[in-house]
Parts: sequence; structure tokens; C-alpha cells
Amino acid sequence: MIETGILSLAMFGASWVLWLLIALSLGVVAISIERAVFLVGDTSSRGPLSSSVNAFLGSGDASSFRESLGKQSGFEARILKAGLDLAHISPEAVEKAMTGTATAERLRMERGLAFLATVGSNSPFIGLFGTVLGILRAFHDLSLDSADASKAVMAGISEALVATAVGLMVAIPAVVLYNVFGRAVKSRLGRAASLADLVIARLSAHPKEG
Repeated sequence: MIETGILSLAMFGASWVLWLLIALSLGVVAISIERAVFLVGDTSSRGPLSSSVNAFLGSGDASSFRESLGKQSGFEARILKAGLDLAHISPEAVEKAMTGTATAERLRMERGLAFLATVGSNSPFIGLFGTVLGILRAFHDLSLDSADASKAVMAGISEALVATAVGLMVAIPAVVLYNVFGRAVKSRLGRAASLADLVIARLSAHPKEG
């Protein structure tokens, strides 16, 4: 019963596996483009943000700093502003607010990356599965002992090997893109954490209510 079911599946060959891999590759491309656009667009302008931070470090005026951050876009500004909104309470409250906001921003930046990781780790196995199906079909055709059996076997094995190659072709870019985006997220959050530490240090030294 089980053998018959597997053999029936093998009769479809590796073609449907190839289409599945192509669909996964399109998903990788779509998510990569969307993430690249999102990450580039959700960044605070370096010049205005640096000027605002430097002005605050010099004056310690949390109210003016918060107002300046409110006029800026990007995740760095949102993280700092979340902390400055609680500057009237304590530096500890500021730190917790910034940490919580940074965690939420990290989740937004990492959205979709799990798909890249899943495709990268599983595409070779999907391709290998297609190869096994292709070989099973090839041996089944060989058992028919027809005049065209050898030609059918060669075609089936060729199709099977293509499935493995396509699986690797899908997996490698997915893994590379996952690592690139993961590193970008880590770098961005590290930069925001550095700015947050400077702000918290200034508030701890000479807190001024906003």
C-alpha cells in the first residue's frame, strides 16, 4: 500500500518539485526587495539626528531634544524619543523605554527573514527529494523493458539531477541574503544602542525634566 502510493507520487517525476523551488525563489526575491526598501526608508537622517544628539549632550535640555526627535523619522529617532518621553520620571525609566522600543523595532526589521532562513536550509532537501522521485520514475520506466526504456531512463535521471542543482541554486542566495539582512539589522540596532547609551549617560549625569 505504502509502496504503491510512493510509486504513484514518483510517476509525476521531479517537475512539480522544480516548480515549487521556482515559487520559493520568487518568494525570496520578493521578500529581499521589500526588506531592502523598508530598511533603507526606515533610517533617520544622519545629519539632523547627530546635530540633535550633540546639542542635547551639550545642553542637557531633554524637552528641546524630544521636540527635535518628534520632527524626525526613522527607527533611531523613535527609540530615542520613546525614552525621552519618560525623562521626567528617571534615567532608569528612559533606559527601559528605549530597550522595549528597540526590541519592537528589531521585530519589525526582522519580519520575513525567517522565510529566507527556512528556504535556505530546506531547499537542498526539497531538490534532493525531487532527485529521488526522478530516479524512482527512471527505474520504473526501465522495468517496462520497452524499446525506448533506456532513453526514458536517461531523461528521468537528467531531470532528477536538475532538481538537486536547482535546490542548491535557490538555497545559496537565500542563505546569503539572510546573513546580509541579519548583519544589517544587528548593525542598525548597535548604532541605535550607542546613541541611547549617550543619552542615558547625559540624563544620569545632569537630569533635566522635560
